[in-house]
Amino acid sequence: MSSPAPETSLQQLLRRLRQLEIRIRKVVDAQLQGDFHSVFKGTGLEFDDVRLYQYGDEVRAIDWAVSAKGHGTFVKTYKEEREQSVLLLLDVSRSQLVGAEGQRKLDVARDICGILALSATRQDAQLGVLAFSDQKELYLPPGKGIRHAYALIKSLFSLQPSSPGTNVAAGIRQALGLLKRRTLVLLLSDFIDVDFERELTMLARKHDLVVVQLLDRREQEFPPLGIVPLRDQETGRTVWVNTSSKAWRARYRLTYEQNRDRIGQICRRQKTAFISISTDSDYVPQLVNLFRLRNRRGPARPSSS
Repeated sequence: MSSPAPETSLQQLLRRLRQLEIRIRKVVDAQLQGDFHSVFKGTGLEFDDVRLYQYGDEVRAIDWAVSAKGHGTFVKTYKEEREQSVLLLLDVSRSQLVGAEGQRKLDVARDICGILALSATRQDAQLGVLAFSDQKELYLPPGKGIRHAYALIKSLFSLQPSSPGTNVAAGIRQALGLLKRRTLVLLLSDFIDVDFERELTMLARKHDLVVVQLLDRREQEFPPLGIVPLRDQETGRTVWVNTSSKAWRARYRLTYEQNRDRIGQICRRQKTAFISISTDSDYVPQLVNLFRLRNRRGPARPSSS
């Protein structure tokens, strides 16, 4: 009698992701009396029709083009989006490879994307992915069904980025160019970059944005190793620094903290959902908090800007 064939690496990966998804769904069921699908609940509004202006209607809701025809003052009406379109916008630059084997920032980000892909198959949500470095590395348009989810997970976990660099602003611009309708966008990055606030603001205004920041404690406190060469993974540049110097360590810590806090401040200004995940922590409770937040949020009127 022949022994059963061993599981492929993809089967093992899917088994692990399903176990995480089940664990999250159980917690959400217990705490929200809802379900894991709430993360994909349509929170946007789409144009439905016009009706005559009534006392108390907001002036900004007036449809001036229709009203100008002279038959009265009309306001736009909206209906809640039924079919949710989701885009996973994932930073796969070299800085995302920091962390212990199997627990790097990119490993955690890909796990989250995989869990969401499997969850999307349980309801009528279209889910796609755009992975970027300082260029487009992978794009799979939003689709439905288990085969689409498997294809997305396989492509994401087998991706070998062509470029080590980071350009968050360019990644967001690529997403804005691809998205033709209001979409739930989950942006996952460590945000070790500069000059992306303008693009992030545009994304938050046009779409339903959730920002996930990935952190690793190795970047928070550099070990005092004396004078050593440090190589920038993205640029390839090597510099010699005294890692035991109090002044250097203070500057390093300040730079880390400023970068960590800056993205949270931007998200608060834009009233954008934001969570920060450390690679050595259990991220399941943080994802549950994210779903709880989205479960409480009401429909958002599309920006007129």
